[in-house]
Amino acid sequence: MSDETSPHASDRRPATPIDSGVAHSARIWNYWLGGKDNYAIDREIGDQFVGIFPEIVDIARSSRAFLSRAVEYMAGEGGIRQFLDIGTGLPTVDNTHQVAQRVAPDARIVYVDNDPMVLTHARALLTGTAEGATEYIDSDLRDPDRILKAAQATLDFDRPVGLMLMNILGHIPDIDEGRSIARHLLAALPSGSYLAVADGTNVINGEEFEKAIAIWNEAGSVPYILRSPEQIASYFEGLELVEPGVVSCPLWRPGPSIVGGLREVDEFCAVGRKP
Repeated sequence: MSDETSPHASDRRPATPIDSGVAHSARIWNYWLGGKDNYAIDREIGDQFVGIFPEIVDIARSSRAFLSRAVEYMAGEGGIRQFLDIGTGLPTVDNTHQVAQRVAPDARIVYVDNDPMVLTHARALLTGTAEGATEYIDSDLRDPDRILKAAQATLDFDRPVGLMLMNILGHIPDIDEGRSIARHLLAALPSGSYLAVADGTNVINGEEFEKAIAIWNEAGSVPYILRSPEQIASYFEGLELVEPGVVSCPLWRPGPSIVGGLREVDEFCAVGRKP
């Protein structure tokens, strides 16, 4: 792909300086997953969060494991060869392109984020197979038209796409706005496309999680709103839910070797197919 057609070249905005004194959700999440791409302020807020709500580490890992299983399902049983991953965060293990291209080396993936630190790590995200494609767009979920326009440089919207919205819709305070954005994105994708969503909930350890989220929001991170499973289900209106539907992340199609040791966490998820 030439510089003229590459979305992260043609759709580039002026770089935003990285403020190492303000915590950021992508870097805190990276810290919880054992990554090294974070600052002292991220570790400080992350540790405060864990002190109030230690289950957050299990939530982070369960969410990442769900992403892997969802992408593997879509690329395998679903036959999906294109993925649009919005709010990708910092690269860790089993990123969307790695999982998809293990199943289908010709899979094409577009990542979207607007964190300047993620942008500096774009090169790591862009290391995929020779047969496929892996690109990065610097954009915001609240501007779906801009995302869709840029993604079309890599993805063919006449063919099904796997849309990944992992732990990103909770950053939209108004649930109606979140639903509207999801529907807007899905409207541009053809029949046979999939939507995968995971977000924090407050149904298992609600009071402790709410206290920790308050610290998160006061620390300067992008605010995050916990949703109910019913609210998460509302993102899938008009779609065909893949079994087992909307469930806690560890319960979504787990491998046979870990079924007996499953424990629900306050992170619910689902995958749905556009008819």
